[in-house]
Amino acid sequence: MQVTDLTLSFGEKQVLDRFSLKIPQGVTVLSGPSGCGKTTLLRVIAGLEQPQSGQVEGIAPAETAFLFQEDRLFPWRTVEQHLTDVLPRSRWNEVPRWIALAELKGEERRRPAALSGGMRRRLALVRCLALGGKLYLLDEPFTGIDPERTRRLMAFLRELGTPVLLSSHETQVLSLADQVVQLGGYPLHIL
Repeated sequence: MQVTDLTLSFGEKQVLDRFSLKIPQGVTVLSGPSGCGKTTLLRVIAGLEQPQSGQVEGIAPAETAFLFQEDRLFPWRTVEQHLTDVLPRSRWNEVPRWIALAELKGEERRRPAALSGGMRRRLALVRCLALGGKLYLLDEPFTGIDPERTRRLMAFLRELGTPVLLSSHETQVLSLADQVVQLGGYPLHIL
């Protein structure tokens, strides 16, 4: 999986200029200053933004699972329902496993408004992971999650055996990654 010569501008602002990156196995963290283009890169790989030129090779958008910076939880759905919403009925037996991974046991019937920010973020993350895919694209997945839970969740990501590309500024997340790609921008470039 790789991106080759991606170019993307928003008006006069060039975010990507012939940007290329090979996506390795394991957990890779994209690290760089806010606004350098990390989110745009993830969105292009997921097929949510179309570059003016260049290509994403080895992965189709339908084969990715994307976690947005915002939790994007439905306020009228419970923790359990957020998982059954993304899993086919034949996999509903997995719901307790995902709830345990998110450390939300006992919260199954609560709606997002009754959860803390870290709890909502963990729910959004495991909902994304439950989708499955050949590549996980996670935009700031550990915002508001305490260090111990972050460590446990990073260990789980590594055990997936699926490439994970995530953006983060957090020192702990960088230290737990298999690879770190240091980025700068505009336009986005590898340091």
